[in-house]
Amino acid sequence: MNIGIPKEIKTRETRVGCTPAGVRHLVGAGHRVVVECGAGVGSGYSDEKYRLAGAVLAATPEDVWKSELVVKVKEPLEQEFRFFRKELILFTFLHLAGVRDLTRALVDAGTTAIGYETVEVGGRLPLLAPMSEIAGKMSVLMGGFYLSKHHGGEGKLLGGVPGVLPGRVLVLGGGTAGMNAARSAAGLGAEVTIMETDQDRMRELEATLPSQVHTIYSNEQHLEELLPETDLLVGAVLVAGATAPKLVTRRMVQLMKKGSVIVDIAIDQGGCIETSRPTTHIDPIYIEEGVVHYCVTNMPAAYPGTSTEALTGVTLPYVRRLADLGLESAMVVMPGFAGGLNTWNGTVTQEAVAHSLGMPYHENPFA
Repeated sequence: MNIGIPKEIKTRETRVGCTPAGVRHLVGAGHRVVVECGAGVGSGYSDEKYRLAGAVLAATPEDVWKSELVVKVKEPLEQEFRFFRKELILFTFLHLAGVRDLTRALVDAGTTAIGYETVEVGGRLPLLAPMSEIAGKMSVLMGGFYLSKHHGGEGKLLGGVPGVLPGRVLVLGGGTAGMNAARSAAGLGAEVTIMETDQDRMRELEATLPSQVHTIYSNEQHLEELLPETDLLVGAVLVAGATAPKLVTRRMVQLMKKGSVIVDIAIDQGGCIETSRPTTHIDPIYIEEGVVHYCVTNMPAAYPGTSTEALTGVTLPYVRRLADLGLESAMVVMPGFAGGLNTWNGTVTQEAVAHSLGMPYHENPFA
């Protein structure tokens, strides 16, 4: 199969869809891999490394998008819609629930689009997990940074010092991102509370995380009680494929201290806080209701060396199966792979996406 790895064009998106080691693996299996010149530079991979791995280097994105299978990191932007066609299989993070224009373009072109974020195996999202881990850990790093007075924060050090109480961190959601945020915050010495709705998950978190991490059932009353004392609020709520629920309203944000910080990891899916809106690595924050908001839609791009290697590690087996077997057989053979199918043959085949966008849903033919 012809496999294309284009250069990402999203603002400050420095990751790439496959490492040179991954390319070598695919070429060794008899596939042709076309990599756009400069695609891996941001992650530390030169064109020469891809050439030595057996890739064909392409000077233009057009040459890459001609491939049967295109493997990316982030969702295509409007200037890439012209490359969509019926014969194309696109494999990337899609997050379609928040981007109607992209969904409509994929459907109109009849493109087969598979989203990393909706491949589900045993109740887990294995292709999303590494990026969730990185975003979770990053949320505390960024939150602590923007709590400094020089960046609009209240001037609170999360870990405190002897004689001074540490900061308080509230994490919404105890999934992969939330758990990693809590662990990182606790490692700095902060007092951490995770809000969850799953009792079994709360037991797992209490048993796994440090003693200063506590869990509490997620409801409106508990939010209103905790927010006035929260220094850093991390939104880590995820409903696979669907728009994130707005758990924190503007009125609730108004309860927070001036200079406190919100990091909304769920912004890719629309955000779980009413006052959140997408930002970029160039202009990552804004202040609303006196609270600093960090809502970067591609947080792991800040650490592309780690992110690209971690992402390739989990996606490569799926890419290999697609290339070896073709779409239909790969969907049958790989557990949970069919759940990643978001658009196919001019229809939306992911129910949560269709519901979020108010578009017709067509039953997944491979499920």
